[in-house]
Amino acid sequence: MKLVRVALIVLATSLSLPSGAVASQAIVHKPAHLQTPLDQGTAYSTNWSGYADYNATFSDVKGSWTQPAVSCPSRQHQYSSFWVGIDGYNSNSVEQIGTDSDCVGRRRASYYAWFEMYPAGSVVISGFRVSPGDHLSAEVSAAGTTYTLTLTNVTTGVQFTTTQSTVATQSSAEWVAEAPSSCFFTCSVLPLANFATVNFTGSYTTSNGTTGSIGAFTNDQVVMVTNGGTVKAQPSPLSPDGTAFSDTWQHS
Repeated sequence: MKLVRVALIVLATSLSLPSGAVASQAIVHKPAHLQTPLDQGTAYSTNWSGYADYNATFSDVKGSWTQPAVSCPSRQHQYSSFWVGIDGYNSNSVEQIGTDSDCVGRRRASYYAWFEMYPAGSVVISGFRVSPGDHLSAEVSAAGTTYTLTLTNVTTGVQFTTTQSTVATQSSAEWVAEAPSSCFFTCSVLPLANFATVNFTGSYTTSNGTTGSIGAFTNDQVVMVTNGGTVKAQPSPLSPDGTAFSDTWQHS
């Protein structure tokens, strides 16, 4: 399939919301809010669910997922983000690119693509259409302080690439389903939209010139929970080759 490349001029670092969303807050995709220490095999977070590799320096991460449809039975606004990125598991920055499946009203869903160089704000990718069932492929690559973020809608043939600059530790690589946060003076985790199940495949990362699957490096399975410990989203065990897993919604 021939790829159609999307060009983007970034006029601001704050989130530009897609049609149907409410611009009453800045939505950001923050580092993991961990409730447990690293290096336990399983970690618990109030905003992330998925897998994180760490204990190395990572220069590339890639993965694919099928955009899930969200169930929106009420008027409550709810959010779910799916992405790959570098940093954020044991650092204060995240270089990431992905998509959202959000509820912006009763039976009103919003689907869009974005990238973020946290702590800079999210940027919606203009002209990049996302629909439930689309197959997305993403990659974040680092060369010194230069980061290349690429997102491809394999279903439609549209590809987006942007080059950004930042100073970061490159201390983790991750594949995540997230409850993003609302930041207006202070930040709080938003209600997680019911995305049912999202499947991540083709998940690889590179450290010191060696490329391997999620399972090839020190990794934690990250379970999303409420502050009280109720599971919000649960990742499955890794596939035998360490490149794939599913993530299932449990609670908002």
